[in-house]
Order: sequence, then structure tokens, then C-alpha cells
Amino acid sequence: MKRFGMMIRLRPELLEEYKQYHMNVWPEVLATIANCNIRNYTIFHHDEMLFGYYEYYGVNHAADMAKMAADPVIQRWWAIMMPMQKQMEGTPAGEWWMPLEVVFHFDGAGSTFRQ
Repeated sequence: MKRFGMMIRLRPELLEEYKQYHMNVWPEVLATIANCNIRNYTIFHHDEMLFGYYEYYGVNHAADMAKMAADPVIQRWWAIMMPMQKQMEGTPAGEWWMPLEVVFHFDGAGSTFRQ
């Protein structure tokens, strides 16, 4: 399993709409996320910032992300979500959310940080 963290800005005037969509995520979106080997997907909000976290249980992250991006329902969902967001300065080309580097992890049994 590999952990992923990412950040993006949220347009503050759209916070309530964004929350409403995420309280009622379309079942097809959730099914695609699960079919792409993602678990424990969480999005946090603070002061116009969104922080996303998920755990990837597959063997080919790039292929699973391409599969997700090709899904027509995911494309419709993203078409609604993306205008609500603003990219972080310095986000790498080809990314929408800014990927974050893991610098520490503790699971209760000891530090399990690995690059």
C-alpha cells in the first residue's frame, strides 16, 4: 500500500456547494475510485485549502489513474469539481492537485516511513 497526499485551493464562494456534492457523491464515482484500487480517500478543508489523502493498493498507479481519467462519469464529476478549485502555484505539469511528499508516518507500531 502506498499513501498519497495532495493539495489544491477551493474557491471560497463555492465551499457549501462543494460540500453538498461530497455529501452525495455519485455511486458510479465511488465505484470507479474503488475499482482503481483506492481506499481511505479523505478530503479535508481549511481556509480555502483542500487536502486530499488516499491509500493505493494496486500495482500500477499510473495505469489506474489513466483508467479513472478515461471513465465518462468521472469526467462529468471532474467537470463540475474543477471550476470550484484553483491550482496551487508550482503544481507539476500534468497534475491538477499538488502532490505532497511523505516526510513521516506512524502507525502505532513504529515509524514506517519509506521513500
